[in-house]
Amino acid sequence: MSESSNPTSPAAEAGPRRIVTRGARRFVLLGTAHVSKASADEVRAEIETGDYDHVAIELCDARHAALTRQSEMADMDLFAVIKNGQAGMVAANLALGAYQQRLADQFGIEPGAEMRAAIAATDAAHTPLTLVDRNIGITLKRVYRGIPWWQRASVLMGLAGSLISSNKISEEDIEQLKEGDMLEATFNEFADQSEHMHGALIDERDQYMAAKLLMQADTPGTTLVVVGAGHLKGLANYLERGMDTPAERVATLDTVPAGARWVKWIPWVIVALVLAGFGLGFAHSPDLGWHLVMEWFLIHGVLCAVGAALALAHPLTIAAGFVASPLTSLNPTIGAGMVTAAVELWVRKPRVGDFSTLKSDVTTVRGWWRNRVSRVLLVFLLSTIGSAAGTWIAGFRIVDQLIGA
Repeated sequence: MSESSNPTSPAAEAGPRRIVTRGARRFVLLGTAHVSKASADEVRAEIETGDYDHVAIELCDARHAALTRQSEMADMDLFAVIKNGQAGMVAANLALGAYQQRLADQFGIEPGAEMRAAIAATDAAHTPLTLVDRNIGITLKRVYRGIPWWQRASVLMGLAGSLISSNKISEEDIEQLKEGDMLEATFNEFADQSEHMHGALIDERDQYMAAKLLMQADTPGTTLVVVGAGHLKGLANYLERGMDTPAERVATLDTVPAGARWVKWIPWVIVALVLAGFGLGFAHSPDLGWHLVMEWFLIHGVLCAVGAALALAHPLTIAAGFVASPLTSLNPTIGAGMVTAAVELWVRKPRVGDFSTLKSDVTTVRGWWRNRVSRVLLVFLLSTIGSAAGTWIAGFRIVDQLIGA
C-alpha cells in the first residue's frame, strides 16, 4: 500500500514523501535535495519527533566513511589500492568529492548535509541506522561493464577530464540536482545520459535499496527512509511491488558481471608475438635480433619515463620506470605503473596534510600535481599509458623491420 502524505511533524511541508506499508512495517520515504539546508533541517526535525524506530539513508559503507571518518583516508595503503585494481574507485571517489567541493566553493552549499544530519540525529536519539545504498565501487564497475568495450576509453577520458575540470557549475545544474541524484549528476558531467548508465546509477540502486528495506518487512514498526528526490518514485514503486527473495536480489545486484574471457588472453598473446619476433630476428641474423631487443628496451623505457616525468615524479621514480617498463611489459602479472607508484611512495611518502587537503586540491589542475597522494595516482596512470604506448610502437617497429629484413 502506498500513499502521499503530509504528517503533522515539524517539517511536514518541506520535502516530497511517500508512505508504503509492506508486511508489518511502514516505510516513510522522505525525498531530499542533496544541496539544500532546508532538507537537512527537515531530516533532523523528523527524527527528533521520535515517531520512528529505525532510520535508513541513501549511503553505502564507503560514502558513509567519507562523511564520518575522513581521517581514515590517511591510513589508506595507496600501493595496495593500486595493486588490487582499486585505483579507479579512488579516482571516482575523488571525482565525486571534487564535484561536491566545487559546489561548496561556488555556492556555499554543503552536499550531503541531510545525510550528516540523519547520522547525527540518530546517534543522539539512539535510533538504529541502516545504510541501504549499494557500494559505490560496485555501482561504478557495473556502469563500466555495462558500456560496450569500444566506448569505455571515451568514458575513462571523460572521467579524467572531469577530475581536473575548472568549469563553473550552472544554476540550471543546481536546480536539476535538487530533484536528482548526486552520483548521476557527478558523472553526467563527462558522459551523455545513456540507458546503461541510468540503469546502474539509478534504477538498480532503487531496486537495491528496496530489497534492503524489504528485508525488514516482517518486523513491526516504522522506518524513515532518507533518499534523494530522484530516487523517491522508483524506490516507492519497487517497495509497492514487493520481492519474493529480497536477499537474493541484493546478492545479484552486488555481483559485478565477469568480463569477456578472451580479453584476459590479449596481454599473453602480445608477449608471445613479441618473443616470436625476437626469435625470428635472431634466426635472420644476431645483429637484427639484438637490434630489435635494444629498440624494445629503449622505446619502452623512454615512453614510460616520459609518462612519469609528466607526472613530476621523483628522478628515482623516472629511472625505475625506464628500467622496469621493458621487463614488466613481458610479464602481464605486473605493470610498470605498479613499479613507479611503489618507488614514488617510497621516496615521497604522502604526509598527513596531503590527505587532509586532497579533496580541495583535486578541484584544480595544479593541485593534482602538488598533492602527493593524487600525484602517486598520476604517476601510476601516466607511466602505465607510456608503457602501453611503448608496447604498440615497439611492436610495430619489430614487424616493420622483420618485413624489411
